[in-house]
Amino acid sequence: MNDQTPLLTIDQGTTSSRAILFAANGDVLQLEQKELQLYYPHKGWVEQDAEDIWHDTLACCKKILDKAKTHPVAIGITNQRETTVVWEKDTGKPLYNAIVWQDRRTKEVCAALKEDGHEEMVAGKTGLLLDPYFSASKIQWILDNVEGAREKADAGELAFGTIDTFLIWRLTKGKVHVTDITNASRTMLYNIVEQDWDDELLALFNVPRSMLPEVKDNVAHFADTDDSVFGHVLPIGGVAGDQQAALIGQGCTKPGMIKATYGTGCFALMHIGDQFKVSENRLLTTLAYRIDGKIEYAVEGSIFVAGAAIQWLRDNMGFFSNAAESESLARSVEDSNEVYFVPAFTGLGAPHWNPDARGMITGLTRETTKAHITRAALEAQAYQTLDLVSAMEGDSGYEVNVVRVDGGLVANRFMCQFLSDMLDCDVQVPKNHECTAWGAAVLAGVYAGVFDSLDNAAEQWVCKDLYTPDMDEDVRHKNRDGWDATIAQYS
Repeated sequence: MNDQTPLLTIDQGTTSSRAILFAANGDVLQLEQKELQLYYPHKGWVEQDAEDIWHDTLACCKKILDKAKTHPVAIGITNQRETTVVWEKDTGKPLYNAIVWQDRRTKEVCAALKEDGHEEMVAGKTGLLLDPYFSASKIQWILDNVEGAREKADAGELAFGTIDTFLIWRLTKGKVHVTDITNASRTMLYNIVEQDWDDELLALFNVPRSMLPEVKDNVAHFADTDDSVFGHVLPIGGVAGDQQAALIGQGCTKPGMIKATYGTGCFALMHIGDQFKVSENRLLTTLAYRIDGKIEYAVEGSIFVAGAAIQWLRDNMGFFSNAAESESLARSVEDSNEVYFVPAFTGLGAPHWNPDARGMITGLTRETTKAHITRAALEAQAYQTLDLVSAMEGDSGYEVNVVRVDGGLVANRFMCQFLSDMLDCDVQVPKNHECTAWGAAVLAGVYAGVFDSLDNAAEQWVCKDLYTPDMDEDVRHKNRDGWDATIAQYS
């Protein structure tokens, strides 16, 4: 393995678009980033300008390539999942803003489908629950609410894609309409057992098959960039949704291994092997990856608000001027004084799945300070993760002894220690903190022959910080009982 063999990752996320040039040992050679604006046109609606996503991504890539001493051998792409773009095939112009995964505008549609008894069928084919989180109802909304969209779709004039698909379309000047199997699995239109777009699901959401991209393995020749884009052709050899990319970047290639990424939200995935199983604990069964036609599955729990709760305390409440200050503020008090913070700003995800839930702070008394509330907001990340991990253990039969964590919030050492205490297991933070982007680079590297396999790349994983449990069992139980009583109010 040549450690200086460069791999370029496009990492298009909810709040920023980034390009990272990696050496084959995982070292970051160059990084470019542009912040991405979110729009909130109505309560519960979240949108982005797809043109901004494209132009920002292109600018970041060009800056890196202009400075790179050697052309990358391949491009890997990872992206915010479920976020939905519909565009005209002949012009490439989006019909409407990108509807972000956090958007809740279709909650009534999903609730009606659930009421009509469709959820069991949907879960059996997709591993997902009927929720506005996923792409299908977002596509349906665009087709039904944008003037002329339904007619154009029926005439075969429109294309749908998650962000990876839209970027590949633009990188190839409209020549290639393709996605990977992990992004496809999050649309609620893809049958992850049969491994194909599903006619019954397409009919349920009234989405024409002609809109859909070709689905490939995570390691594949997705496309070559058009030579006019970068001045030379580069192969796109690896694509995965951000959470699956993080699973790969964290080296979780064996059943029972689990990673949790703490960014805007928190997403925990447990590798469960090659057998599909519908969750009995309201988690999602999703595709971990497919390589050479061989599928590996994962169970996933999604927390919609993690780091965003700390941003809210900073920006909306003015508790501190820098998110990093939340750690010292939380440590300034011995405990939360029985304050519990449920950051359900956009509903509750797994395992509760309550789209109507809203944020709540309980246990306030005259002696409550902003330190107690800040500590409760950080503790909430551990409580929410505990709910997920308990459900994962129940579904999989694996006992969780280690959780590998990444994302911006893991810089908060108080949060990581409290997480270890409440989970009663080791928490590992990797040396390579760019786990999501690195996972996409690994896929591209396997395509380009830089790595023999995912397992070969996973051997490089190194632990930087280790947190071990250090909490009395009675305190842990008391904390858990308080959280359970609080979250029960949403039932």
